[in-house]
Amino acid sequence: MNGDQAIAKILKAEGVEWIACFPAQGLIDACTQAGIRPVLVRQERAGVNMADAFSRINNGNKIGVFTMQTGPGAENAFGGVAQAYADSVPILLLPGGQPAGRQDVHPNFESTKNYGGVTKFMASINIPGRISELMGMAFSQLKHGRPGPVLLELPRDVTGAEIAEDSLSYTPVKAFKSGGDPDDVRDLVKAVLAADYPIINAGQGILYAEATDELVEFAELTNIPVFTTLAGKSGFPEDHALALGTGAGSGPLMVHRAFQKTDFILGIGTSLTISGFNAPLPTGKIMAQVTNCAEDVNKDYRIEHGAVGDAKLVLRQMIEEVKSQVGEHGRGDVHGVAVDVVKDKAEWDAEWSPRLNSDEVPISPYRVLTELTKAINPRDAIVTHDSGYPREQFVPFWPALNPRSYIGWGKSTQLGYGLGLALGAKLAAPEKTVVNVMGDAAFGMSGLDIETAARSEIPILTVVLNNGVMTHYGASMPAATERWGSNRLGGEYAKVAEALGAYGERVESPDQIGPAIGRALEAHKSGQPALLEMMTKEEETISRYWER
Repeated sequence: MNGDQAIAKILKAEGVEWIACFPAQGLIDACTQAGIRPVLVRQERAGVNMADAFSRINNGNKIGVFTMQTGPGAENAFGGVAQAYADSVPILLLPGGQPAGRQDVHPNFESTKNYGGVTKFMASINIPGRISELMGMAFSQLKHGRPGPVLLELPRDVTGAEIAEDSLSYTPVKAFKSGGDPDDVRDLVKAVLAADYPIINAGQGILYAEATDELVEFAELTNIPVFTTLAGKSGFPEDHALALGTGAGSGPLMVHRAFQKTDFILGIGTSLTISGFNAPLPTGKIMAQVTNCAEDVNKDYRIEHGAVGDAKLVLRQMIEEVKSQVGEHGRGDVHGVAVDVVKDKAEWDAEWSPRLNSDEVPISPYRVLTELTKAINPRDAIVTHDSGYPREQFVPFWPALNPRSYIGWGKSTQLGYGLGLALGAKLAAPEKTVVNVMGDAAFGMSGLDIETAARSEIPILTVVLNNGVMTHYGASMPAATERWGSNRLGGEYAKVAEALGAYGERVESPDQIGPAIGRALEAHKSGQPALLEMMTKEEETISRYWER
């Protein structure tokens, strides 16, 4: 066998079932021969996005893989890798590479010289004899510590070299986890129980650790309310009596009110990074943190209590410690949290009901959201937003009720990312209704991969909020907007989707939304991707009660 075939055998041993790809890359055929399905995308970034979502939905237990040619393929993939790095997602990138005799020659692109800032680990397989070693190192990096992209460059002279089959020895990498120091856990629990009004900030570490049940149990034992980060959305059920919602660039009133009352913030499975895509935490509070990444401790906030370890294991320790300190059944609602949440939510609902139920034409994007929640069971769906206003509008209001039912993303925040995420999510969970909501500007960045969905029989539902304008961008270029209309866009995206093999329909009034969603879901059930083009108004009002 050759080097490509050896790599494919290792991927198969590690449980890889499909790879996203764009040729020319010899690994594509080698994977096909090994029983791994290749899914060819229309643009490299989309392939990275697919791998990203696949890893997220599987909590890193299965890894998304993308392979591409050296040079332009590796260059085009960069944006997707940067987003995955910013959001801490484990994906395996296998770009082609220059043979030994053409390395360090201008203008040949070498991934290992250019991807250092957006990968957790990278290496070039410089000789065939190191294939097993370096693949093992890559999968070990993917399965331990802070998640992130890993890159192995595949030079042509290595992948084309012949290797004796009996010389290939590979054992799949095991993942190891650890709990926190018992003294740290004891101190943390004692401190949080002594606080006047503690709150929990749950990050995506809850999802990767599969610790939602433990988080719910701990919250119920202590009666501490929980809000999630953007990436952590769905880590705590948002219909729970102690749920405050998601504190992101936008968020519900309940988060804001809890910020006003709290004296103690406990971050679990979050880096507590200051970011425009996370709600700014109030200052002057006692800060505590549970993380598996020691480098995050004291990064942006001085941590007074904490534990370093896997979120699931540490939460189990904390649960037992609470029982030890206050009794088997925990404590009652000593701070009146449940009443506060009900009252604040009722006020928030009343404030936003006019927009959520608007009969305006052009359509309010909030009415689109309402109709989607009526037509689609959130427990049986995976939903993601796109960058910009679709994210800020949907994140506070879409009810994430079970783990990985929503993909929240941001930080690098690239337009068009959501479509590839939806494709990868559907491959990870084919039984789910997968929905991505994007603006017309985002569609322009990635819309041709609707054809990937149709050709590859990956039925997803794409909702395009078409208001013909790049919302709020006019403020950054007022002269260009006034003179040239530089913030205006045009296009008929439902027709584009139909031409690409999907079901497409344009919706122009609120009464048409529900029936159109029904028709799109019928197409979805038959195996056909669908795109609904909602003709919406420009809407800059979002649910945000804090300064960014």
